[in-house]
Amino acid sequence: MKGKFNSDIGDIYIDNSVIAKCAGNIAIECFGIVGMATVSVTDGIVKLVKRENLTKGINVEIGENNEITIDFHVIVAYGVSISAVSDNLISTVKYQVEEITGLTVKKINIFVEGVRVID
Repeated sequence: MKGKFNSDIGDIYIDNSVIAKCAGNIAIECFGIVGMATVSVTDGIVKLVKRENLTKGINVEIGENNEITIDFHVIVAYGVSISAVSDNLISTVKYQVEEITGLTVKKINIFVEGVRVID
């Protein structure tokens, strides 16, 4: 389902992939996030996603009331507090996605798929 809201001159639809791309760009700017991750279904190997394919590590669902649920599959930096990074990610993404889209973010789920040492 696409996000939808009305304006004076017509309806505006926002595709899930647009929201995923925005959320991904916001997320990788957050402290402690190395990047998005994908998990291979067949062998369970976690891969770091390149910046061009951020949406592969993010799942966006829009409910009936235009409420957004975002699932992040992330790799965090070694030595940082995962709960602090998660709290920062949630608050930053929630605020900025709501500002950009005009829709409400209902829920953000974070799946930490790995830890990586940053040089």
